[in-house]
Formats: sequence, structure tokens, C-alpha cells
Amino acid sequence: MASTATELTPAQGTTDANARVPELRRADTPVPYRHALDAMEERNRAIAEGEAREFVWLLEHPPVYTAGTSADPAELCDPRFEVVEAGRGGRYTYHGPGQRVGYLMLDLAARGKDVRRFVHAIECWVIDTLGDFGVAARRAEGRVGIWTDDIDGREAKIGAIGVRVRRWVTMHGFSVNLDPDLSHFAGIVPCGIADHGVTSLARLGKTVSIDEWDTALMERAPGFFDSLGAKPNKDEK
Repeated sequence: MASTATELTPAQGTTDANARVPELRRADTPVPYRHALDAMEERNRAIAEGEAREFVWLLEHPPVYTAGTSADPAELCDPRFEVVEAGRGGRYTYHGPGQRVGYLMLDLAARGKDVRRFVHAIECWVIDTLGDFGVAARRAEGRVGIWTDDIDGREAKIGAIGVRVRRWVTMHGFSVNLDPDLSHFAGIVPCGIADHGVTSLARLGKTVSIDEWDTALMERAPGFFDSLGAKPNKDEK
């Protein structure tokens, strides 16, 4: 597994130059889902115990179906890939090549202890980044995820969100369909929503590389972190 570790400078990560700055890591090759899950669990523990910094991890997975805590076995239509219990909220989700995943391990104890605000901030971050590529994305009342108009004019899902919070440290995060094999979603009812399809930037005529997506996403990171509030140093009270 190749990866690139990068520092998020204070200007990129927060308006408070004295705050501890999250680590950013970009994986250059697909990361097996179980490996990522184990790594998140360990990093969550280390952050909660003050042994590690907050962490933003951008990556892809080999094809896998993940089951959230509300997953209904009836919605696993064709388990052609490995199925892993993720521990996050939500139902079944597909991950695979061509889909960029962002895992966020942030200390909400130092950022207001507001899970709803955290999820809203993720939604805004992804929607604004999609807008940079000419995709008008939005939330949908009563439906989880990021939505847009597909090429047939019908509403379709282009991004998923699922989080878990343990000891006020977050895990999991979001995924965005750059150019995955959309037929792989047919093995599940994505996020329990059977009446709407799944789309991607490529299907919408937008050719966006992983590097281009990551760059645009991190350029908008200041707004995301500002909306959460700056993380103070351990010595601050």
C-alpha cells in the first residue's frame, strides 16, 4: 500500500494558527477495507487518549460492500463482493476503484460536541467541491447522501456519508463517485434507497482525476474546519 503523508498547514486546516494541525494522508493504491477499518479503530483510540493528532485520510478500496448498523439483509441483492460490517451508521454501501473515500478522525470533544454540525459540514464540503467541477449537488430531505440530477434528468446519488463517533472522536466519513463501475452498485440497495439511481462525475461528462479531486477538496478544507471550530492546544483551557 503506497501512501503520501502531508501536513495540513494552519492556513489550510484552521483559522487558529496555534491549534494542533490534522495529518493528511493520500493513498496512491487501493487500501483493503478491513485494513482501513483496523487503522481507523487504532487511530481513534490514539486520538482519544491524546497520543496522536487528528487525521484526514483520502483513499480508494478494492470492490467491497459495507454494512452499516441499520443494514437490512433483504437489501443485499447480489453479494458478489466481500461484505464487511463497518460499524458506522447507515445501511449497505459499495466502495471500489474510481470512488474517492475520505475518512475523518477528528476530536469533536474539542470542536463543540455537535455531531449534526459535523455531518452538515461534511455535506457542505463535498457539495462545494463538486460545484468546482460544474456539478450542482445538494442534500435531499429525508435521504442521506449527496444528490444531483443524472443525465436522464432524474435525481441520483453521487456521494455517500456515514459516520461513527466514539469517545467524541469521529470515524468513517464520505465517498464520492468519480468514475466507478456503476454496475457494482446493483448488488445492493444503496443506503436503503431503492427509488433513485447512482451516478458519477464521469457519467455526467466530467473527467476528474484523483489528484484533481483531492486538490480541489483540500483547497476547500479551510471552510470545513472553520465550520467545526478550531481545535485548541492541549495546554489551553
